[in-house]
Amino acid sequence: MSDAELVLRSTRVITPEGTRAAAVAVSAGTITAVLPYDTEVPAGARLEDVGDHAVLPGLVDTHVHVNDPGRTEWEGFWTATRAAAAGGVTTLVDMPLNSLPPTTTVEHLRTKRDVARDKAHVDVGFWGGALPGNVEDLRPLHDAGVFGFKAFLSPSGVDEFPHLGQEQLARSLAEIAGFGGLLIVHAEDPRHLAAAPQHGGPRYADFLASRPGHAEATAIAALIAQARRLDARVHVLHLSSGDALPLIRAARADGVRITVETCPHYLTLTAEEVPDGASEFKCCPPIREAANQDLLWEALADGTVDCVVTDHSPSTADLKTDDFATAWGGISGLQLSLSAVWTAARGRGHTLEDVVRWMSARTAALVGLDARKGAIAPGRDADFAVLAPEEGFTVDPAGLQHRNRVTAYAGRALRGVVKSTWLRGERVYADGQFTSPKGTLLDRP
Repeated sequence: MSDAELVLRSTRVITPEGTRAAAVAVSAGTITAVLPYDTEVPAGARLEDVGDHAVLPGLVDTHVHVNDPGRTEWEGFWTATRAAAAGGVTTLVDMPLNSLPPTTTVEHLRTKRDVARDKAHVDVGFWGGALPGNVEDLRPLHDAGVFGFKAFLSPSGVDEFPHLGQEQLARSLAEIAGFGGLLIVHAEDPRHLAAAPQHGGPRYADFLASRPGHAEATAIAALIAQARRLDARVHVLHLSSGDALPLIRAARADGVRITVETCPHYLTLTAEEVPDGASEFKCCPPIREAANQDLLWEALADGTVDCVVTDHSPSTADLKTDDFATAWGGISGLQLSLSAVWTAARGRGHTLEDVVRWMSARTAALVGLDARKGAIAPGRDADFAVLAPEEGFTVDPAGLQHRNRVTAYAGRALRGVVKSTWLRGERVYADGQFTSPKGTLLDRP
């Protein structure tokens, strides 16, 4: 510890071994030691004592739609990464669609990286996209550093990112499996969606009926079959329906390499509380009933669902009309994800250690960053979120950092206030104030 530049001390440091009073020594942006709380601070080191506030590893959010370039009126790297920092997120991985161009070729990846480079307040990585016509682009994108490939099994909502049919899925997945890559999948079956009632209008019950849970289960069953046949690694995005959980458990027992995420809005909001016409609650797949939410929490607790990510998908306010059929589908929750999940988790008897496992350790492992991110341990990046877990607040959209302050959490009482966020040993956010951008662009290890 003699070479430490910073010592961050708290009575509650969340480490892989548990929560304890500790002094975390940092040098050159890396954690060098996690020591007893009362360890003497070496000469020349700066002490930051945060008292009883909890020190968590910075969150790793692997599902964020930044939309930059091309739809920057929806969101951009400057605003999205400020929202991330304000919410204790120190690493995000950007989705390949909703930007123009989408990240489906190496040239498009370069364009996106050039836009992001000087605007990132936190570390940023990139997913590539798997489309019907870009199988030959997948390996070059992998070699260029994307963390994996996003595909839709039903229409994406934007024309420039078409979905894969089953034969196209097989070709893309075979290519990705050949170089050991990861396919991440929006899994809803288009036939079931087409057969569901499509009434339109402001009633949330009608929208919910248009995206039935069995559409997810059917698509996931097909994905499992392909992954089993090819011994491919696949990841199910934003699971909303408990209908698919038995399939996932059985596949895992058979050795299929499948991981699963869910989102804060599925864990904290219910269909029963969504007002008619309130399309700030619209997302695809949709927020479902309270009984279904209980199944997701049980699956998180037993490990069937691996992790929790935001699927932060903002738009301009004018696209959030009161017609659920035509309103943009996406929930903006990047800044609020930690507080929202912690509020619900503590009410169900879970701990901050559980939240860290779901939102930092396992997400870092998903994208292969667990040698650097996701834990307060020697050798990891000194990325921290300092949280006042018992402190409450009411969500005021005016206090949000993302570009369009439309949120399904408006007026909601939450617990857990992020007091400061640290990136490689430097404080990048504290009490509503930000430093200049210090994020770096990450490649797949």
